[in-house]
Amino acid sequence: MATSKITRRRVVAGTVAASTFIAAPFVRGAYAAGKLAIGLWDHWVPGANESCKATIDQWAAKEKVEVQVDFITSQGNKLLLTGAAQAQAKSGHDIFTLTTWLPARYANVLVPMNDVMDGLLKQNGPVNGTIEYLGKVNGQWLGVPATWGSQIKGPCSRIDLMKQLAGIDVQEMYPAGAPPKADNWTFDTFLKAAEACNKGGYPFGIGLGTTGDNVDTAGAIFNGYGAMLVDAKGNITVKSDAVRQALDYYKRLAAFLPPDAPSWDDASNNKWLISGRGAMIMNPPSAWAVAKRDAPKVCEQLWTHGFASGPKGRFAPFVQFFWNVWSFGKNQSAAKSLIVHLSQRAAAEKMVEASAGYDLPPFNSFTNFKTWAEEGPPKGTLYHYPNPHDHQTLSIPAMGAPHKIGEQIAVQALQTQMVVRHMKGETMEKTLAWAEGELEGFMRN
Repeated sequence: MATSKITRRRVVAGTVAASTFIAAPFVRGAYAAGKLAIGLWDHWVPGANESCKATIDQWAAKEKVEVQVDFITSQGNKLLLTGAAQAQAKSGHDIFTLTTWLPARYANVLVPMNDVMDGLLKQNGPVNGTIEYLGKVNGQWLGVPATWGSQIKGPCSRIDLMKQLAGIDVQEMYPAGAPPKADNWTFDTFLKAAEACNKGGYPFGIGLGTTGDNVDTAGAIFNGYGAMLVDAKGNITVKSDAVRQALDYYKRLAAFLPPDAPSWDDASNNKWLISGRGAMIMNPPSAWAVAKRDAPKVCEQLWTHGFASGPKGRFAPFVQFFWNVWSFGKNQSAAKSLIVHLSQRAAAEKMVEASAGYDLPPFNSFTNFKTWAEEGPPKGTLYHYPNPHDHQTLSIPAMGAPHKIGEQIAVQALQTQMVVRHMKGETMEKTLAWAEGELEGFMRN
């Protein structure tokens, strides 16, 4: 995701192109229908919802469309359950936000968005390969990748503790405003740092539970070894040398994590960092934002940066939201028009600003917003969060597997379950055999 210099001429040209793109072919239908309902994720960051609604209201006033916006919490899986209920009943919102694997799951009740995506890609440039893998199935874009809620769950480190205990200067390794100097930031270095920080009384806050943050970190480590449990053709490959290497590494890492890490949920790592007990967590900037409010002395020492590299590359845990249009929606034309509006650079930048840098735009050309360079304290702490120098591959657990199987691997937290079984003393081969049985079960479902 290389940054690009934006000149006044390019901005004016882009504005003209955008206005032409928005005007056709969707807007005429928007005027005709009159009403639109949209279901969005209820954002963690205070004030983000209000900013997003203001952007939607701006479009609604211009297009003379009455818009109902519902923000649906992900707590208790309410967002997930609401989407499932609407897909089954074939009734609900016109636009609904789905994440990661869900566009593929609901492909039969989603409107193909190739017409929208073709224009946006021409206008804004490419998205990363993981977005295309998740959002484009059998040649059809099933949703438009959204800025809203999308995130990288990379390291957020304590500057002071990493320097004092592990001898690592994270600001020098990932300098604000400049490319990373992280060739030596490898899995081996990461393991040594985890050991040193644990010995010093400030363990890395990485969970081994079955919720998203834990599973996504495991996915990045497995990907760093090229450790696929199932290949692209659907063959079970769990008994490979790469998977054995990933499990062996994770067992060694787990020895330096908090003793209760297997029971952690998505709130645990945030609390660990904000309490001042840990030297690092894997998270989007939400933990930093809460520390800014509740623990300013901790916040002043936080630096968000890229993940360590494994033998097969440097992978960052990644979550992508999509704007999706239900095929049973009553105002598909207006829905597409609004999605185009929300996918403009100006709208994305407002979301990033309102979320204090949390939201991650899908287009590679959108990684240079001023929010990430200017947010603090310390100033520049979020500069490397959006991967502005294309330093790492944004990845998900089971990336590359057939969607139906990959979703089950992630939802059932198969990788973290394997790690916990092995770290508790189960032999490598017994753990692999157990995982093989689980995968066979996924394929029968």
